[in-house]
Amino acid sequence: MRVSILQENLHKGLSIVGRAIQSRPTLPILSNVMIATDDARLQLSATNLELGITHWIGAKVEHPGSITVPARTLQELVSTLPPERVDMELDPRTLTLHLRCGAKSANIKGMDAAEYPLMPEFDPTRAIPIKAGVFREMIEQVAFATAKEDNRPILTGVQMRLDDDQLTLAAADGYRLAVRTTTLEFSAGDRAPEPLIVPARTLSELARIISDEDDEVLIGLPEGRGQIMFSLKNVVVVSQLIEGKFPDYEAIIPRGFQTQVLAYTDELLAACRSSEVFAKDSANTARVLVEPSGMAGVPGRVTVAGRSQEKGDAEAPLDASIDGQAVEISFNIRYLIDVLGVIREDQVVLETSGPTSPGVVRPAGRDDFVHVIMPMSTSR
Repeated sequence: MRVSILQENLHKGLSIVGRAIQSRPTLPILSNVMIATDDARLQLSATNLELGITHWIGAKVEHPGSITVPARTLQELVSTLPPERVDMELDPRTLTLHLRCGAKSANIKGMDAAEYPLMPEFDPTRAIPIKAGVFREMIEQVAFATAKEDNRPILTGVQMRLDDDQLTLAAADGYRLAVRTTTLEFSAGDRAPEPLIVPARTLSELARIISDEDDEVLIGLPEGRGQIMFSLKNVVVVSQLIEGKFPDYEAIIPRGFQTQVLAYTDELLAACRSSEVFAKDSANTARVLVEPSGMAGVPGRVTVAGRSQEKGDAEAPLDASIDGQAVEISFNIRYLIDVLGVIREDQVVLETSGPTSPGVVRPAGRDDFVHVIMPMSTSR
């Protein structure tokens, strides 16, 4: 193998595929990145057997070939090279990759590419397209609500459901629920699978990889492998699915409310952050006091309060349009901050039916995103 590539492109490619490599892999070769020529492109691949990422980069290929080398070593080395052309040549006898960039040179010992796990081929003919920017936003609005502990593996994933031209992502951790839907440009038809559960880590990594240059994401399912694939302009991500039955989240979403608050997103987010300074010493418990004005044309008031037995307390009031009854309800303030941070609209709606009822947060004027937060006991 003899190939030339720009240092910045190689560095970016290694950063992308390196997300699939674990710090302590089960097999030594899984700490390597596979480098292979593909016509006039260089293919970089990495996997931990649960998540795999392949990235293609334009290159000048003089002789085809492939090799696997330690990913961290190569990435650290490339980051120290000047922004010039990198020439790479493989010695197949010693499995050593020679690199030269400007006056710098290096030799990296590798392992035979034939020993590297095979990535499945992506079949674009049966793939389901979605706009890349929309899919990235959907992921960002649900993935954070998944469970972080593995005691209930099903909740560490995001349910992906396709109904004709409707795509729904749902995530829950037992204390909160996030559901985001969108309408696809084309109906999935007979390509629509049963609801799938995709690891949240896979989707979070995909959201980081999606760039403004990507017009769409193609979603594909290799037949009979229990995997899902996502294809971008120059990247393919493959992931194992999580087996099991996702909770019936539709039953969790309240269908009515006694109190509705309409507030500016940035003002409510700022109030929550002020209260968090003290609330984090009390299991993140913060009080949200909703007070209607009772006078036409006069805004109501929402006060977010956090208290620490040792450090003190803080109250942050803000004006809001309030429909319904006064209420005081306690939430995990971190959960409110998380959801307010992914709402792009200027205004947000908070609905509840009392101090022991769930709170529903959604962007004002939109019904494609809903977030449910369970209240916390005021005795805490």
